[in-house]
Amino acid sequence: MYTPAEAAAMLRVRESWLRKKASARVIPCTFIGKHLRFSEHDVTAIITAGAKQPLGRRGRVRP
Repeated sequence: MYTPAEAAAMLRVRESWLRKKASARVIPCTFIGKHLRFSEHDVTAIITAGAKQPLGRRGRVRP
């Protein structure tokens, strides 16, 4: 289990952003008592959810 600071460093985001999203339940996280933690699965899910598929290059159609 990772602390918010550790998870933020791994994800290369601000800890405040990570805490805000976790509190709003927008990203997967675990609360142990009142302590916020992130599992390996949580971190992987956050990365996967943020991945964007590349847009194909749009070429002109020539007659």
